[in-house]
Amino acid sequence: MSRTRGAVVGIWLTLIVAMGLHIIALPQALVPFRPDWIALAAAYWSMALPRRFGPGSAWIFGLLLDVLSGTLLGQHAMALAVLSYLSIRVHQRVRVYPLWQQAISVGFMLAVYRLLILWVYGITGHAPGTWAYWFPLGTDILIWPAVYLLLRGFRRRLNFGS
Repeated sequence: MSRTRGAVVGIWLTLIVAMGLHIIALPQALVPFRPDWIALAAAYWSMALPRRFGPGSAWIFGLLLDVLSGTLLGQHAMALAVLSYLSIRVHQRVRVYPLWQQAISVGFMLAVYRLLILWVYGITGHAPGTWAYWFPLGTDILIWPAVYLLLRGFRRRLNFGS
């Protein structure tokens, strides 16, 4: 398998695993804190391999996420495409930051992602009524270092390149 083909298969595999994590049942007390696994993976791949994973790929996975979660078609697609675009725009700066600063930077990008989804919820009349909508953002920031290290190790083990 060529290096490029292996990278594409590896990216798809990690995003399919992220979709699996998205639909796993959690105890009711933890549901408001569920991380945005797909957004985290999309942000990582957009920063790590910007030539192989970009807004178009993020759009496709966003559509799959919309179908998987039964939301308005295109809602997550638009938000993930914007997240991917932002990640690519700042990837050269963010990649050299220490992990805690990366987590904060990724947190800002994920806040834009969540704002776009909230905007669509508001337009369709399904806006959440509590601050609990923002709890996953804190979880995402806290687990970013683990996600980064896990996906970086996976990418290096399979020698995807850059």
